[in-house]
Amino acid sequence: MTEAVPAANATREPWQDRESPVAERVADLLARMTPEEKAGQLAGFWAMPAEPGEPVAPMEDDSHETAPSLDEVVDRGLGQLTRVFGTAPVPAAEGAARLRELQRRIAAGNRFGIPAIAHEECLNGFMTWGATVFPSPPAWGASFDAELVGEMAAAIAESMRAGGVHQGLAPVLDVVRDARWGRTEECIGEDPYLVGVLGTAYVQAMERAGIVTTLKHFAGYSASRSGRNMAPVPVGPRELADVILEPFVMALRDGGARSVMHSYTDVDGMPAAADERLLTGLLRDELGFTGTVVADYFGISFLETRHRVSGSRGESGALALRAGIDVELPTVRCYGEPLIELVRAGTVPEELLDRAAARVLAMKAELGLLDGVPGDEDGGDGGDADGDLDFDPPEHRALARRLAEESVVLLSNDGVLPLSTGDGVVVTGPLAEDPFAMMGCYTFPSHVGRQHPELPLGVEIPSVADALRAELPGVRVAGSKDVFVADDADIEAAAAAARDAGVCVIVLGDRAGLFGRGTSGEGCDVETLALPGRQAELAEAVLDTGTPTVIVMLSGRPYAIEGLADRAAAVVQAFFPGEEGGPAVAGVLAGRVDPSGRMPISVPRRASGPPTTYLRAPMDGSHDWSTVDPVPLYPFGHGLTWTTFEYSDLEVGERAATDGAVTVSAVVRNTGDRAGTEVAQLYLSDPIASVVRPVRWLAGWARVRLEPGEAARVSFEVHADRTSFTGAALRRVVEPGTIGVEVGRSSADLPLRGSFTLEGPVREPGPDRVLTVPVEVTPL
Repeated sequence: MTEAVPAANATREPWQDRESPVAERVADLLARMTPEEKAGQLAGFWAMPAEPGEPVAPMEDDSHETAPSLDEVVDRGLGQLTRVFGTAPVPAAEGAARLRELQRRIAAGNRFGIPAIAHEECLNGFMTWGATVFPSPPAWGASFDAELVGEMAAAIAESMRAGGVHQGLAPVLDVVRDARWGRTEECIGEDPYLVGVLGTAYVQAMERAGIVTTLKHFAGYSASRSGRNMAPVPVGPRELADVILEPFVMALRDGGARSVMHSYTDVDGMPAAADERLLTGLLRDELGFTGTVVADYFGISFLETRHRVSGSRGESGALALRAGIDVELPTVRCYGEPLIELVRAGTVPEELLDRAAARVLAMKAELGLLDGVPGDEDGGDGGDADGDLDFDPPEHRALARRLAEESVVLLSNDGVLPLSTGDGVVVTGPLAEDPFAMMGCYTFPSHVGRQHPELPLGVEIPSVADALRAELPGVRVAGSKDVFVADDADIEAAAAAARDAGVCVIVLGDRAGLFGRGTSGEGCDVETLALPGRQAELAEAVLDTGTPTVIVMLSGRPYAIEGLADRAAAVVQAFFPGEEGGPAVAGVLAGRVDPSGRMPISVPRRASGPPTTYLRAPMDGSHDWSTVDPVPLYPFGHGLTWTTFEYSDLEVGERAATDGAVTVSAVVRNTGDRAGTEVAQLYLSDPIASVVRPVRWLAGWARVRLEPGEAARVSFEVHADRTSFTGAALRRVVEPGTIGVEVGRSSADLPLRGSFTLEGPVREPGPDRVLTVPVEVTPL
C-alpha cells in the first residue's frame, strides 16, 4: 500500500501541484492508486434519503438487494454523487449543506482526499424542489431562439453552481422520429439542425458557467421501433449519420460538451452500452471527444438483465468498460467488486481501468476536485451555508416567462383571437386549472413531488384559467376533474358552460409522468396520437354547441386533432411551457403577447396514421401507389401571428466550388397593421444525388421583428458543406450539381424558390466541415 497523503505542511506530491499540466497530475495520481481505488473513481453513489418513496422507474434495481451505504464504498474513493438535490424535497440551503457534508465524508474516507463529482438533472431547470421550472425542450424548439435558450441554460447553471453541483444530465439531443415515443417531450424537435443549434447554445452557456454538460442519448434512442421506450432501433448507417448524430457533432465540436451518456437501446442488435465502435471508434477516434462517457441509469446492468448479451455483472462491466463507458450511474453495481475480480484475474486488462479512471480524474482536476472539497479551505462553489440560496429568483422567472411566450404557437385563427374582453368567455377542459399541465416529467414536481402530496409544489405555477382571469376580468371557469375526463357529467357540464358563453376556451393535452403514471413522459408511449382519455369527446360536445371555441393544447407531443381543428375558431399549442406557461398562454389569448412560436414537430393529420416528419424521402410523401397519405395537418415550422408578412426579392449566388459558399437573401415585409415577429426559414434540396436525399432540409432561419410596413433583408451564408451527406460508400461527400433553394414561412409554405450550382470534384469534407449557416438581418 502506498503512503497516505502528506499533511498540509509537508512536501506536496506532483498530483497535488495545481500549476502542473492536468495530464501529468493524473499520471502521477494513477501510479499511486490500487485497482480498487481506480475502480472507485468509476462508480456513482445514490445517496438516498431515509425514506426515498416509490422507485422512480420500475425494476430500476433489478437485483432487489439492499444498496451499500456510503461508508461501505467510500474507502476506495468515489467518482460521482447522484442527485443529492433531485431525489427528495429539500430546501436549497439544506440541500447545499447536505451535499457539502457528503463531500467531506467522501474526501475524508479515501487516501487522497478527493471528493466526488455531483450531478443532477437539469433539462427543464435545476431539478430540485423550489427551483425555476423552465419550458420543456419542444418549447425551446418552438421558440427558434438559440440566444434565449442560452440565457436559460446560463440561469440554470448559476443555480447549480450555487448549490455545489458540477455536472448536469442535459441536453437531450435525440431527434424526434415518431411522436408516439413518450420521451418526445424531452426532445427539441424533428429537425437535426434545429436540435443541433439550440442544443449547442444550451451546452455553450452551461460550459461557460463551469457546469459539465452531458449529451444524451448516444445514439438512436428516439428512433426506436414503433416509438416504444428502450425498443430496438431499426435505422441504417446513413440515417444514423445524417439525422441522428448531427446534433451531437455540433454540440461536441462547437459546444464543447465534456460528457456523453449512452443510449439504452440497441442498433441492429448492438446495445450502445457495449458498442466499442460507437463509444470509442466514432465518438473518440472520429469525433475527437476527450471527456467522460457516463452510463444511463442502470444501463450497464441492463446488458445482463435486458439485452442479455452478458451473463453476469462482471461481464457487463467488462463489456461496458471496453466499449468506452467511464462511469457507472446511478450507483455502483457492475464497476465494483465484480469488475475488480476480473481485473485481478487478468480477464480485464488493468489498462482499461486506467483509461477510464484517467478521464474521470482529468475532469476532477478541471473542476478543482483534486484540491479537496470546494469551499472548505481554498474557496469555490461549495453552496451557501447562510440559507440565502434562492433557486427561483425573479430574474429567472422573468426569463422563464420570455421563453414561454416565444414558444406558444398559434396554429389557426379565424379572427376570434385575440380576445377583446373577458365578458362572455368561459374556460373549461381538464387542464384549465391544472398547474401540472405546465410541466414535463423531468421537472421536480412531476418527477418527485407527486410522491410527496403533503408538500406544496415549491414554486408558484399559475394555471391557464388563473392567468386568463388576471388578463381579462370577467372570465368564467368551468373546468373538468382530470385529464382523462372520466365522467359523462364533466362532458355535459363543459358543454352547458360553453352553450351559455360568447367564446369558449377549452384546455386539453397531457399530464406528464413516468412509466405509465402520466400520458406523456419516459415510459409513457402511446399506440396512436389520439388525445388521451375522453378529451376528444369533450371537445366535440363543446364544439357541437356552436359557440366559437379556442382549443389550447398543453402537451408533450403533438396530437392528431383534424376533426376538432376544422371546427375550432382557433388552435393554440404550447409544449409544457413551465412555471410561467399559464401567463404566457393567457397573454397570447388576450393579445398582450404577439405569438411567434413555430412548430418544431409536425402535427399529424390522423391519430393512427404513419409517423409524420417533414424530413422525408420523395417516396415517403403522398403518391399514387399508396392509399396512405402522411401529409401533416400542420407542418414543421408552421405558426401564425397577429399580422401578415410578405416575401420578395430572392437573391441567390449563381455558383460556388464544392468547397465554397454562396449567399442567399430575401426581403421580408410586415404587410399588416400590427407589429410582429416572423421566423424566416431557409430550406435546401438536392434534386439529383447519388443516394436518396430528403425532399428538403432546414438550412437556417432568422427571427425578424417588424413594425407595420417595415421590411428587412435576411441573408444566409451557405457553405457547400451544408449540402453534404453520407454517400454510396458511407463516407460524407459534397457532390457537384444543382442545389434547390426555398425561403418562406414553414416547410410547406415557401413562396420564394431558386437554385445555385456547385462546381468541381466530389469532395469529402473533413472533421472541420462547416456545420452552421450564419444569418444577417439588415433593416431596409
